Amino acid sequence: MLSSKPIIFWFRRDFRLAEHAAILAASQSQRPVIPVVLLDEVAETYGAASKWRLSQAIEQFEHRLKGVGSRLILRRGTAAEELLALARETGAEDIWWTRAYDPDAIARDTKVKSTLKDAGFKPRSWPGHLLFEPWAVKTKQGGFFKVYSPMWRAVKDLDVAPPEAAPQQLLAPDSWPQSDRLQDWALETAMHRGARILAPHANVGEQAANARLADFMSARIGDYKDRRDFPAQNATSRLSENLAWGEIGPRTVWHAGLRGYLEGQRGAEHFLRELVWREFAYHLVYHTPQITQENWRSQWDDFPWSEHEDEAVLRWKQGRTGVPLVDAAMREMYVTGHMHNRGRMIVGSFLTKHMLKHWRIGQKWFEECLIDWDPAANAMGWQWVAGSGPDAAPYFRIFNPETQAQKFDAEQAYIHRFLAERAPTPGPEALAFFDACPRAWGLSKDDPYPTPVVSIGEGRKRALAAYDAR
Repeated sequence: MLSSKPIIFWFRRDFRLAEHAAILAASQSQRPVIPVVLLDEVAETYGAASKWRLSQAIEQFEHRLKGVGSRLILRRGTAAEELLALARETGAEDIWWTRAYDPDAIARDTKVKSTLKDAGFKPRSWPGHLLFEPWAVKTKQGGFFKVYSPMWRAVKDLDVAPPEAAPQQLLAPDSWPQSDRLQDWALETAMHRGARILAPHANVGEQAANARLADFMSARIGDYKDRRDFPAQNATSRLSENLAWGEIGPRTVWHAGLRGYLEGQRGAEHFLRELVWREFAYHLVYHTPQITQENWRSQWDDFPWSEHEDEAVLRWKQGRTGVPLVDAAMREMYVTGHMHNRGRMIVGSFLTKHMLKHWRIGQKWFEECLIDWDPAANAMGWQWVAGSGPDAAPYFRIFNPETQAQKFDAEQAYIHRFLAERAPTPGPEALAFFDACPRAWGLSKDDPYPTPVVSIGEGRKRALAAYDAR
């Protein structure tokens, strides 16, 4: 006999209805579905930009749910306690969610599952965040991958299930439980005036995410490999934002890229490789969760990084290191909530190599400032560029921001776009930085451009000396 009791569906970073096997199964169960979002113990730790972006995702998803006859219940508190209370209030037996893989989320979800089971309920976690579950992809020896290239070779020809269509309707319960108001959560508070600057650059919601993918596939996929490293060019997909919040599913992106590959689009294979790089980040964060807090390679534990946040670190955060490409990239982040991937490598290398500051400083600051912040990608990205993470390169990589600028921004279009002090006529995005940054910094477009916190040559020498002395 089929149950008529409602299913509570806990949405976290999966704010979509298409490519969502779990929500499709819930809709096909002919049972009421109660969609829930919690401001729980993990979400409370998000940085300012992430919390603001979460509020935008929730707002758009509420509209999406109304289109299928449903609504969103908001609750604030410890996940296990709030879900248990909701289950008792609504008479639900089943509580479902899609899996997360970073250590903080796993600890939370383990507690939730244990609490609900002990109380007689039926919790269930589903796949949906990745192309491949981290334990399903193995080396020939049966272990996990520690280097990206072998993982790519292992998965590139595997079948990926096509994305499911969105349900046309979610059956509503006879009565809805009480819900918090999104505005009462005040998730935008920590952003202060920066939220107004960021808002036009965000691409929020399932419909917008699919439109972004379609635009990329029709206009830029062919030249993706050749142009993706030039930050002034509109050459990338910018889907990291929507993947981070689950507004588009990875299988949808994979099959779009695969169609491009089969049609002979030159950049399609490289695009698919970047999607698997995201998988690799989650593969590592699941199998080696210490990557989020500690050096992935323990032999780097004696590298003399400083964790002291001095005047030099402040200038790095402000985009005032005196190195134009570094500063332009940092300011892009404040104005748009995003940073070009080439910029992320350059500012990361400059902080950890030229300035000899710990990667954790950068990791935490990106978490505070990026609207596409992702716990696995952020941790692996910082450790990769610092040298302490997974990388098959047999040398100590130090990006030279001056030669990088000559190679990837030769006409200084990117630098002029975001760095008012170096632009002949500062444009709106360069000037917007002074409205987006904290007032406490006291910065003005009329300030002189600073001298470098460390010269490129001297910084390189110090980094190599520190590396050789390990």
